[in-house]
Amino acid sequence: MSEAQANIGVIGMAVMGSNLARNLASREGNTVAIFNRSAEKTRAVTAEFPDAGFVASETIEEFAASLQKPRTAIIMVQAGRATDAVITQLTEVFEPGDIIVDGGNALFTDTIRREAAVRATGINFVGAGISGGEEGALLGPSIMPGGSAEAWETLGPILKSIAAVVDGEPCVTHVGTDGAGHFVKMIHNGIEYADMQLIAEAYDLIRRGTGKTPAEIADIFAEWNTGDLESYLIEITAEVLKQIDPQTGAPLVDVILDQAGSKGTGVWTVQTALDLGIPVSGIAEAVFARSLSSKPAQRAAASVLPGPDGDFVVADADAFVEDVRLALYASKVIAYSQGFDAIVAGAEQYGWDIKKGEIAKIWRGGCIIRARFLNRITEAYAENPALVALVTAPFFVDVMTSTQAAWRRVVVAAAEAGIPSPAFSSSLAYYDGLRAERLPAALVQGQRDFFGAHTYKRVDQDGTFHTLWSGDRSEIQAVDSH
Repeated sequence: MSEAQANIGVIGMAVMGSNLARNLASREGNTVAIFNRSAEKTRAVTAEFPDAGFVASETIEEFAASLQKPRTAIIMVQAGRATDAVITQLTEVFEPGDIIVDGGNALFTDTIRREAAVRATGINFVGAGISGGEEGALLGPSIMPGGSAEAWETLGPILKSIAAVVDGEPCVTHVGTDGAGHFVKMIHNGIEYADMQLIAEAYDLIRRGTGKTPAEIADIFAEWNTGDLESYLIEITAEVLKQIDPQTGAPLVDVILDQAGSKGTGVWTVQTALDLGIPVSGIAEAVFARSLSSKPAQRAAASVLPGPDGDFVVADADAFVEDVRLALYASKVIAYSQGFDAIVAGAEQYGWDIKKGEIAKIWRGGCIIRARFLNRITEAYAENPALVALVTAPFFVDVMTSTQAAWRRVVVAAAEAGIPSPAFSSSLAYYDGLRAERLPAALVQGQRDFFGAHTYKRVDQDGTFHTLWSGDRSEIQAVDSH
């Protein structure tokens, strides 16, 4: 094998890695080096895709030698120890100025740690969120790279060559330094959790309330996909609902066990938002809904618990379906608004200069949450980069004006019928909490001061105060009037 044939390398030849390598190889100007811990896997990929022109290596030293300088390698292996092991291998054979890219779903704090350690060697480290699943990796994903400006100069053109394209623009941007890329990908996945749960609740309400079959509801979702709700998740929902199980002849959705799995990024989003003090209630309820679904023993035991009497049947099916559509739209807006709140807080906490409108723009194609109204988010941040909450942008205020009555009717109907709708209802509660002129948090602060002397602030005076609680004639002390 001759040296320095490839301008980009991929390590890890499982489905995501091999698809990404094939995508890279299909773009003009790219020659791709590939390496896998198991040499047999590397040989198998090379044999299966001979037209890709892969430069295959069986040792990490050969892999490094096959790359042009500055060497650039994308790691596509399991997050955690496997990623750390490959990074260690590469730092031993790479040189200052070379670039290591982690394209997996790493926790952003791990990426911050890794970037600092690798930077100390003079090598660039980039954490890149890649969304779109196996198909996106092959045909064009949405890519969220972090890392240094120096690394972006080399890596940017390569990533632009393989990203999804919308309106002539590749769905990739330099998100920010160190862990910014993986942070934004984590938030993307959190929004994805909320979006999927909201869609599932919409399906459940329509089916239980109208008695429509999964195939009939598939037609409803297909129709929704031609309007404001147009998105990848709405599109595939219609496909899932019309699928028939070949073994039983029943709708496949009725054969699938109702226990949803999770790979952790939704949990990370909620944990991180809690640390940042950002309410992401819609995302949190989506995570909790998956957790509850996966507790069969508790659910079986709860069969003794009482619920509403009678069956849930709506009087006007068409009107109810329209209400659910509007409630879904409103709740989806809240999920994105909460997600962008978390991005803003994360950027402030970690010193990242994240362009929110650019993030919405690169989510328009390739990724799982791609949707029509992402253009509206880009426009909202272009008009007002300092927007304090996405939902307060004029366009989304209009959306809430036209949807909130239906949203309330749906949440009321679900509660009266005993149908769980945690994402719908928590999103509405957040919305009402956000717009409330005064919240009962004043009482909470009074309670905290009573039992723990945690102090409070007043509406009529500056400073911090504490009450010496002793019945009706309590004494108020000014703790700090500055």
